[in-house]
Amino acid sequence: MRPKQIVRTMFWLLVLIGSSVACGNRPASPTPSLVSPTLTPSPTLTATPFQPSPTPIPLAARVNGEAISLADFQAELARYKAARQAAGLEVEAEAGKIVLDDLIDQLLLAQGAKEAGFVMDEAALQARLAELIAEVGGEQALNQWLAKNGYTSESFRTALQRSVAAAWMRDQIAASVPEIAEQVHARQILHYNSELANQTLAQLQAGKDFATLAADADPLTAGDLDWFPRGYLSEPKLEEAAFALQPEQYSEVIQTRFGYHIIQVIERQPQRPLSSDVLLTVQIQALREWLAKRRSQSEIIFYDLPGS
Repeated sequence: MRPKQIVRTMFWLLVLIGSSVACGNRPASPTPSLVSPTLTPSPTLTATPFQPSPTPIPLAARVNGEAISLADFQAELARYKAARQAAGLEVEAEAGKIVLDDLIDQLLLAQGAKEAGFVMDEAALQARLAELIAEVGGEQALNQWLAKNGYTSESFRTALQRSVAAAWMRDQIAASVPEIAEQVHARQILHYNSELANQTLAQLQAGKDFATLAADADPLTAGDLDWFPRGYLSEPKLEEAAFALQPEQYSEVIQTRFGYHIIQVIERQPQRPLSSDVLLTVQIQALREWLAKRRSQSEIIFYDLPGS
């Protein structure tokens, strides 16, 4: 019953390669000016040449006024598909949404970092580029990698700067999660129909041992959920029930999307260090909550994407 700890690789490797997101306008090539001839030989009239308006760069989305260009989105999507295929994984039908959501999340984090006072100046950017050059084996190797992955030097610099800011904000959110918290050690009996769950509850009420019934229902783990804090379980109803119990007490039948549960608390402590596994899960949940809140407070405009 622990939450899945699946984090998209592209999102968590922010510092190494980043997502290619750029903003700004690029003027179109100017067209010849059209000047009407004068009708009389004098006086000579000097016409002001016609200046065409810059052609707007096609966008995939705009986040609080900052653009994600269609070209950058398409380049990132191509990288994502290539990575999936290289790993022998199927490319999801919703790959475009996955990639765009990641780009938006990264931009929201970078904006949050800027608001929090994070600054990556030119010197720091050059230092990070130097680190990458050393890591990949030289400037030529990096340039080959950029070309292979659809980056220009400019787009990579922009992506790197943004990804470093996003990673900094991510780390601030993770660091805000307390490493010591109230926790309970619990186990469960899980059935997939209500009749069997109610029969088990009746056996418990008649004096049957909870641990024995839990082992019968789940011989592999005996229903052990280990220690966990508030905000850890994927089903709030189970967590609420667990923290309402004292050691050796058990709950009524609780229905969730997974089935029908009976929870028993084995131990509880008001202050206990989180295990590394639990801490990571809680940090990921804190990041998701931060992003969800940030999205709700942001102006995000989506544009029609070709083929969508």
